[in-house]
Amino acid sequence: MMYAFEYSDDNKRYHSYNYYLKKRFGKKVYKVPLNIDLGCPNRDGTKGIGGCAFCSARMSGNFAGDPRRSIEEQYSQVRTIMEKKWADALCIPYFQAGSNTYADIGVLREMFSAALELDNAVGLSIATRADCIDREKAEMLGALAKRTYLTVELGLQTIFDSTAIAMNRCHTYNDLLEAYELLRAEDVNVCIHLINGLPGETPDMMRRSAYTIGQLDIHAVKLHLLHVLKGTSLADMYERGDLRTLERDEYIGIICDQLELIPPKVIIERLTGDGDRSELIAPLWSRDKRRVLNGIDMEMVRRNAYQGDKI
Repeated sequence: MMYAFEYSDDNKRYHSYNYYLKKRFGKKVYKVPLNIDLGCPNRDGTKGIGGCAFCSARMSGNFAGDPRRSIEEQYSQVRTIMEKKWADALCIPYFQAGSNTYADIGVLREMFSAALELDNAVGLSIATRADCIDREKAEMLGALAKRTYLTVELGLQTIFDSTAIAMNRCHTYNDLLEAYELLRAEDVNVCIHLINGLPGETPDMMRRSAYTIGQLDIHAVKLHLLHVLKGTSLADMYERGDLRTLERDEYIGIICDQLELIPPKVIIERLTGDGDRSELIAPLWSRDKRRVLNGIDMEMVRRNAYQGDKI
């Protein structure tokens, strides 16, 4: 069967991660989240204290493994659960929690090399902050990329430094560009994270962030909604009435706008986020992930739109 969108073999009108992985590896591939507890320079005083306003105490690793366990143990634990759904699938060890290049390069090399030896592992995904990438680390990651399918995820969240300051990011758009250039010089795949609904940002600003990063030579993008989680400074803002979260239909419309501004070749790894139910304060509609994703599909059909239509 032929489909109208080049990068789809189903009803999706965007370049889904699932489609890309199946085309590349010939079967189902899923990520296995890991936690190696490297911390973050925005928590220990190197760049800031307390972390980003939206970040949980587990540094965005709420679904990652227990850092007290070895990489092998964490990996095995998740696979035992996932194999009940996908018995013959392949895996990508995903260094998720915290800033996973925030350590001595020897430690990093040992950790990443160990992950490559895990059973059924066909790649690596490494999440980090752009200001935790220097030339030496980029060269190490470049060598790793020659051995496996590697993606380095850079948490940008917004191109607007005014928003980043308000969210205590201690991180600028220029930091992102510098890390991006170092990684691309080593032929490392880059995935950029954006968050929709950050305080003070308009839909036009969110669209501009998506368009701007789409003009870079990136491999993939993750689009998230802003979650208000217990124990964060964002939760304090919300409880004071200083923050309004996006409504579901509003979010769906913004996502579809962004998809139309991102080149078709760019892989869409995420279109919504998973907030830990035990910590999630708002928006509560985000718990129904399937409904959100179905709403995005329906809106793209209603518009007769495809990824990249408006660039």
